[in-house]
Amino acid sequence: MKTDRLTIAGTAYASRLIVGTGKYPTFEVMRRAIEASGAVLVTVAVRRVDLARRDGESLLDHLDLETLKLLPNTAGCYTADEAVRTARLAREAGLSDLIKLEVIGDEKTLFPDTEGLLQATRTLVKEGFTVLPYTNDDLVVAKRLRDAGAAAVMPLASPIGSGLGIQNALNLRFILEEIRDIPVIVDAGVGTPSDAAVVLEMGADGVLMNTGIAGAGDPVKMARAMRLAVEAGRLAAESGRIPRKLHASASSPIDGLLR
Repeated sequence: MKTDRLTIAGTAYASRLIVGTGKYPTFEVMRRAIEASGAVLVTVAVRRVDLARRDGESLLDHLDLETLKLLPNTAGCYTADEAVRTARLAREAGLSDLIKLEVIGDEKTLFPDTEGLLQATRTLVKEGFTVLPYTNDDLVVAKRLRDAGAAAVMPLASPIGSGLGIQNALNLRFILEEIRDIPVIVDAGVGTPSDAAVVLEMGADGVLMNTGIAGAGDPVKMARAMRLAVEAGRLAAESGRIPRKLHASASSPIDGLLR
């Protein structure tokens, strides 16, 4: 199921780039970078937002909720129960029933706990959530998440915030070839626009990033660069690249030339 627009659970989004809201130097820089990115979906870490607005100001005050769709995430959760409670809190607070599900299994690498991730996915799907699980680049796990009712699968390119780009292209290709009925959105590790372009060229339906933009020297310029890279990568995927050849092939063929 490959569509002209990024489509998740029947809803189409104008951009295939999803961006985060953390790590920016100021809320104003965040706002300008999100605008420059052209993103429609933005992630918000539920456990890092003061939903009660006890300090009088919230991250949410700086997001244009008329044009943006919130994608709450369960960042910082290390058990399935904790992630489920956080997702419920997001829905009860009126953020969304669309949830980026994270269940972390290792503090150093921030790799997911796939057993807990599957458990939490099954629970939240039964409760009516639209679940987008962050997972490792494992085809078997991706298939099980799909079968558990996930609305998309979000395999990592490399560890969260590392900027290392795609570390195992073969595993991502396996997932992209097999998972065709729901979107595959590459999440974590994208550091440069070239990383984003390659992800889309490979056939991913979208890409999610935060640190690659927020941690740049000029986040607003980087956001625009990522936007253009995602658009270029998608166009390349739709266009069909030339086949790779071992030997040269003249740009101006000599067949038919007068001698």
